[in-house]
Amino acid sequence: QKIGTSLLEKGDAPMGVIFGKLFSEDKLICYDFISKYCKDNGIDATEYPEDKLITTRAIPGLKIVNEKGIEIKGLISNLEGMDSEGFEVNIEGVPYPFYEEEFPNHKKAYDDQFS
Repeated sequence: QKIGTSLLEKGDAPMGVIFGKLFSEDKLICYDFISKYCKDNGIDATEYPEDKLITTRAIPGLKIVNEKGIEIKGLISNLEGMDSEGFEVNIEGVPYPFYEEEFPNHKKAYDDQFS
């Protein structure tokens, strides 16, 4: 089931980390949805219900694909955020050379810091 899209606009190239704001056209992604999913599937999460804030641990069933349908695999993928500010999707441990091929802009931004 598609839950949203992201531009994966942020990254940490040396760590193989990519993340970005999660957009959900049908407002499916919210604190209650993520919290229930985690409880139903035994996924650890840190929650602050009064603020509608949640940070999940690794979500094994979370599959992130690019616009060509190729899965962006890392060591873990998770969601975090709050209803009032929105949610982000995170992928940690994306291996090279895939990271550099898929996210050349993040690699270039990192390299440009040292030019």
